Amino acid sequence: MDDKELKNKVNELEAKIVEVENNWKRALADYKNLERRVNEEKDAVMDFANLVLISQLIPVVDNLELLQQHSNDTGIKMIVKEFKQILKNNGLEEINPINEVFNPDNMEAVETKEGEPNKVLSVEQKGYILKNKLIRPARVIVGQKLE
Repeated sequence: MDDKELKNKVNELEAKIVEVENNWKRALADYKNLERRVNEEKDAVMDFANLVLISQLIPVVDNLELLQQHSNDTGIKMIVKEFKQILKNNGLEEINPINEVFNPDNMEAVETKEGEPNKVLSVEQKGYILKNKLIRPARVIVGQKLE
């Protein structure tokens, strides 16, 4: 082999190395994208499972709070507090908007009474948001100027 053939062979091999390296980089990028997508989908499935479970637990919280209102039992108060803390740690937030301006995005007006217009006078049933998703709107009584 002469010098010219060697140089051509070296250039050919260098081009092949660059091509293999580019293919490897593309495959690595594809793998990272796939890994990210799989993790996002896994998180979405877990969030949905939490949403379903927590939605089913909200009526239990309502009943425990009702029981707590009619009982002076310290044990009940501790259970309600701990149960609500567990739900809060999992992303559940209460909507308890007394004295706030009525917001139809997360509240449902069940009645109006004389009072400051558009202000929430009382909450008939707390609402809940889980990770920025409305689970149940707060059912409220809203003030209205009566004539």
